Amino acid sequence: MGEKMKLFSQGRKQVFPILEENISSNDRHIWIHTASLGEFEQAVPVIERLKKELPYYKIVVTFFSPSGYEVKRSTPLADVVTYLPLDTKQNARKFLDLVKPEWALFIKYEFWPNILIELGNRKIKTLLVSGSFREEQIFFKSYGKWMQKYLKTFDHFFVQNERSRDLLNRMKFNNVTISGDTRFDRVSEQLKQDNTLAFIEEFKDNKLCIVAGSTWPEDEELLKDFIQIRKDLKFIIAPHAIKPERIKNLKERFGDRALLFSEKEGRSLRSFNIFIIDTIGLLSRIYSYSDIAYVGGAAGKTGLHNILEPATFGVPVVIGPNYAKFPEAKQLRKLAGLFSVASPKEASVILQKLVEDEFFRKRTGLIAEHFIQGNLGASKFVLDYIHKNS
Repeated sequence: MGEKMKLFSQGRKQVFPILEENISSNDRHIWIHTASLGEFEQAVPVIERLKKELPYYKIVVTFFSPSGYEVKRSTPLADVVTYLPLDTKQNARKFLDLVKPEWALFIKYEFWPNILIELGNRKIKTLLVSGSFREEQIFFKSYGKWMQKYLKTFDHFFVQNERSRDLLNRMKFNNVTISGDTRFDRVSEQLKQDNTLAFIEEFKDNKLCIVAGSTWPEDEELLKDFIQIRKDLKFIIAPHAIKPERIKNLKERFGDRALLFSEKEGRSLRSFNIFIIDTIGLLSRIYSYSDIAYVGGAAGKTGLHNILEPATFGVPVVIGPNYAKFPEAKQLRKLAGLFSVASPKEASVILQKLVEDEFFRKRTGLIAEHFIQGNLGASKFVLDYIHKNS
């Protein structure tokens, strides 16, 4: 945590120097704020369309979290990337004086009172993209009515679902469109990429493969019994955190059956049946080789990771039990394209069925694929609005 706070603090000292160096008063800007990496991924389809359809705008992206900024600070998608300055009246004025955005887009659910009020004062067109509202948020509590004034600064809300729209309607906000989640557009693009990874092909060796992506120790605890028993299957584990101690413990748990990505050179990959990916940036392509996917984060309290990445490849998805705050998981489970498990025994039962019953596995994967295809188009709603109101 100390390292993260250090990045958080030092990064914010650089905000205004970065802007002063990279912003020209002759340029026209669209500012997009994303909390972290997940929200940035939601912004990507919108940014790509902006660059294609409105190339005269320069894109300024801000992050709240170091985990987003440190990974994406050099992204070619944006012209300027920086942290969001701390939300004070003075910082809000200084930031907007420098950037002078014609549009401000906030992704999912970031609400910074001083910045929003200043955007409203300057009549800068402000949108919420892929918004997600829940009953328990402060806006909808009797003691949180004062927060509603900040929502009034938004020109339009593009929300993920009916529940979000209904909650806003209840507060007399009618400038709302159910556009869906731009992440569907994002993951769908992966199908157009070259997802070939020769070393995964060699490891898989035409056998049935289960990919466990973005796992935490609690997730691995759910899977361990099944992995120990099924030596005939191929397992790829891509842990969320790749700290040396964590990777060492994971490899020791499975012994000689497991190979690390970092130690693959010169080894016969097909002779192992567990492949631990101790690097980042490969998971979305690795999912293309999976027959079944387990997506981590919902076995503990850390938050479910992206189930849409494997689903786009038509793969059945298994997750842990804590997914109440993830509408896409609830929807896909209702459609029977996803299964939630709360114990190693439950995990073994559903994985066994998916492995042994090919028709059941293919049908479940098809449901997942159709779920993605049926939810495309959220970024088009946003671009149509910007075109119409520019």
